[in-house]
Amino acid sequence: MSNKRWIADSYGKINLGLHVLEKLPTGYHRIETGFAFIEWSDRFEVRISDEYELTITGSDIPTDGTNLISRAYNAFNTYVGLKRNYHFTVSKQIPAGAGLGGGSSNAALTFRMLNKMEDAGLSDDEIVDLCRDLGADIPFFVYGKTGIGSGIGQDIDFADIQPDAWIVTVFPGFESSTAEAYRHCAPNPDPGFSLKGVLLEEPLEEWQYLLQNDLEQAVIPQHEMVGNIKDQLLDFGADYAAMSGSGSTVFGIFDQDFVAINAYESFHELGLASKLTRPKFQPDYGIYVKE
Repeated sequence: MSNKRWIADSYGKINLGLHVLEKLPTGYHRIETGFAFIEWSDRFEVRISDEYELTITGSDIPTDGTNLISRAYNAFNTYVGLKRNYHFTVSKQIPAGAGLGGGSSNAALTFRMLNKMEDAGLSDDEIVDLCRDLGADIPFFVYGKTGIGSGIGQDIDFADIQPDAWIVTVFPGFESSTAEAYRHCAPNPDPGFSLKGVLLEEPLEEWQYLLQNDLEQAVIPQHEMVGNIKDQLLDFGADYAAMSGSGSTVFGIFDQDFVAINAYESFHELGLASKLTRPKFQPDYGIYVKE
């Protein structure tokens, strides 16, 4: 058996604004949102194995066929075919049910790693076509480029919207149900402004008045701590604060580094899982081979 190992990181995201525009007959919702990266990631290490295995450390999420890594692996095997089997070992850092896209990011990286390890030669567009059914934000993680998500979040209009500022991301310690968030959210087909226009043309200090996450109206009444963290981030000096996706994570964007660091350290001292992301952060999308 080969000692070769493939190593890569699976990064999380935040939503810079999220408009829920319409409920579709399919049960999904038509949305508009800005996808940006954060420095919160899971580490993948993959080896050739006699059979498929999935080992996860740092989390108690299931490793059976319901896991998005396993579902992505099986989908790749069904539609592309595998010449070998692999053992995936994943060190989880991104919390589940947090609105950070951890599961979708893991699925996207599984496809990307299998494509490389199997020399399948699939383009990003072809990978996206294979994995659309697994999660609405998976295409964003496949392409690895910031942009505006539309439709149900799968259509990406690439744009440089990664904030040129510090991001403090705070997980309150509990999950938030995506289904429940959308169920209790009232769609607004006319938000009154262009989300892309705000992100590309308006200064950061104006975002708090122009950008909103429509799902907050459904989540915060059920989880007051989400609203409390948002208020605390603003009190600490964030220029903009919001819930990410359907929650439960909240983030603040800070123009000044010492203000951001103070906020990050304060939440850390409170025992809340938090991360600090540098201005203009770009994730390392490399897949590295070690013998």
